[in-house]
Amino acid sequence: MSRVLIIESSARQQDSISRQLTQTFIQQWQAAHPGDQITVRDLATSPVPHLDSNLLGGWMKPAEQRNELEEASLQRSNELTDELLAADVLVVAAPMYNFAIPSTLKAWLDHVLRAGVTFKYTETGPQGLLNGKRAYVLTARGGIYAGSATDHQEPYLRQVMGFVGIHEVEFIHAEGMNLGGDFHEKGLNQANAKLAQIA
Repeated sequence: MSRVLIIESSARQQDSISRQLTQTFIQQWQAAHPGDQITVRDLATSPVPHLDSNLLGGWMKPAEQRNELEEASLQRSNELTDELLAADVLVVAAPMYNFAIPSTLKAWLDHVLRAGVTFKYTETGPQGLLNGKRAYVLTARGGIYAGSATDHQEPYLRQVMGFVGIHEVEFIHAEGMNLGGDFHEKGLNQANAKLAQIA
């Protein structure tokens, strides 16, 4: 049995393309892997605070020196990190906002990219500690950006995932969602076809 962790980051609940892709993924994955455990963390309904001095204090101070806010921040980071550590498969659903990922997703990453937990520093440089996991990134984009200099989603997410040791990463882009003509339908059909191959 595998454990699947799904991270939703769309600010929209209704009419969200990335959420549609997630639901398709879940249906197909459950049909192919009925015994797997799927956990969904929705960063829109339960947002993670941005990195602040309380979280830094929670990470860096000895237990006896932490105040209540620092301790609470550390416990929140531990919960999010434990979810990631327990997962065999990570699914990140990310609409493109202003050429990049939603700030809520960045905040989640800031909580789980932790020295000594998900990566470590060595004499030869940083080393990821999440080896053996694989990831799927489901994106929704108003225009067409894949492979262009204006795509700051895929390069960034590949880098941070590789940084923590997740090197098996597949991107499924639904592009052209806000363009005229048949771009929307074509982009969605292409994304759904790739999703069908995954399960």
